[in-house]
Amino acid sequence: MPKIEVSAEALYKYMGKKVTGQDFIDLIQCAKAELDEENGDVLKIELNDTNRPDLWSTAGFGRILRMYLGGSVPEYPFFSRKGDMKDSGDRIVDVDASVKDIRPYEVAFAVRSKTGITEDGLKDIIQTQEKLCWNYGRKRKSIAMGVFRSDLIKYPIHFYAADPDTTKFAPLGFEEEMSLREILKKHPKGVEFGHLLDGMAKFPYIVDANKNTLSMPPVINSNYIGAVKVGDKDLFVEITGTDMPSLMLTASIVACDFYDSGFEILPVKVRYPYDTPFGREVTVPYYFQEPVTVDIKYVNKLLGEKFTVSEAAAFCQKLGSKVKVDGDIITVYPAEYRNDFLHSVDAIEDIMIGKGLKNFVPEMPSDFTKGSISRESMLGRKIKNIMVGLGFQEMAYCYLGSAADYIQKMNITPEKVVQISNPMTENFEFVRPSVLPCLLNSESISSNAVYPHNIFEIGKIALIDPSENYGVKTINSLGFLSADKEAGFNSVNSEISALLYYSGVEYELEETEDPRFISGRCAKIMAAGKEIGIMGEVNPVVLENWGIQVPCTAGELNLDLILENK
Repeated sequence: MPKIEVSAEALYKYMGKKVTGQDFIDLIQCAKAELDEENGDVLKIELNDTNRPDLWSTAGFGRILRMYLGGSVPEYPFFSRKGDMKDSGDRIVDVDASVKDIRPYEVAFAVRSKTGITEDGLKDIIQTQEKLCWNYGRKRKSIAMGVFRSDLIKYPIHFYAADPDTTKFAPLGFEEEMSLREILKKHPKGVEFGHLLDGMAKFPYIVDANKNTLSMPPVINSNYIGAVKVGDKDLFVEITGTDMPSLMLTASIVACDFYDSGFEILPVKVRYPYDTPFGREVTVPYYFQEPVTVDIKYVNKLLGEKFTVSEAAAFCQKLGSKVKVDGDIITVYPAEYRNDFLHSVDAIEDIMIGKGLKNFVPEMPSDFTKGSISRESMLGRKIKNIMVGLGFQEMAYCYLGSAADYIQKMNITPEKVVQISNPMTENFEFVRPSVLPCLLNSESISSNAVYPHNIFEIGKIALIDPSENYGVKTINSLGFLSADKEAGFNSVNSEISALLYYSGVEYELEETEDPRFISGRCAKIMAAGKEIGIMGEVNPVVLENWGIQVPCTAGELNLDLILENK
């Protein structure tokens, strides 16, 4: 979960009130936050909701606490809306068609202050930049942000794909000019993030009208325009990436933080030669969130209370959204810096938090119910006992993983694999489509253990299935793997035979082809005319992908289909 460090003094200033001790610990629950550590003026806070990146800064965190304590919902007059674009003057960014297949989107805005950015303000914007780009932006893959000295920039700014061998500039922290390709080898950030440009013939590049370099996103800013210092009064913020709504939300968050810090926000028009989710011309910051409606009867049903419409609306406003009441219907307009409203239930959650969890009176259940073990659990326990009796060791794994583990190493195509739309990291981007990758991962790091290795897991997998209500089918699955120099089709066949015999399942085998297994040494398991699983000798290509040197056999059974035959 994201953690932030804030100055207590600065936070209290944003809150408009000083709250300490247990009162502070209780208060920050409205942001689903916990006080991790307090060291003098520094507060380390852990945030338990990854859907609220607007809270990953002192300004954003202070904003929600101020409103929860009774402060008014702030107005942000600089936002453009559909049909109402703010005047950007000469502040224009032109996006070139050459970046469409490389890093297709950029948004930007400028800020101005009479006093300039403070040391705490600069630290906070750097922290916000790092958190948004690392956690929300998937380690800069989908979001990368740069902050520049606006007084050194001449508009219009150009974002295009540059030749990495002939284009040169001095990167941040360096005085000497280097080619874009040299930066990837010599600059620390180039070494760290250069993999994001792997395979590209040209690199993303940003310059102003005087051809002065701003940045090579998503790697490094220039040492000239990109070296922001305490006291700078005019700043330019640009954000590039692969997902336009995420970039727009990031711009909104940072713009609101600057505005709450006393800066004036200066809109920037971005022009595209191709279509984007917001058109070919958009002035940033831009409000794009859609309203959510909820019936007060539904609110009271889910929360077990008897709120009036006005009470529910007031509680919802404490979390920063604007509301409109029409009879029993509440329309919630998400705050400019939020994009986490997907359903009316999200509005109800805000109403619940606005009231305060400790203000709900606990009630004993009015109906008596009897708990019992489900048929699925009973079958799972029986299968576990059989597998242990066959000499297998039970394992337990995470259900999320990477494309490399679940797709590439398994020699399969991604059509049926469920992808997370906004993962925290690439290591947890996909829902596993099979138990086998997890078992192979364990085997890949177990070469020093005495053979044979026999492991299994009973757990859930998920596959894309358009026939399901939500387009995804979740399956209770048994996966097992044996690694030994003697492992072969006969051995896995005997294991399946014993397992299904003691499970009371009549079955037959049919030859099949599966890229995870050796052709001709693989079979699908049929019962009552349905395919309930697969088994065979693991393909050497798959074993090589995992770095496994010992022959392996494996199988997987759909326990839900087995249960249907009971």
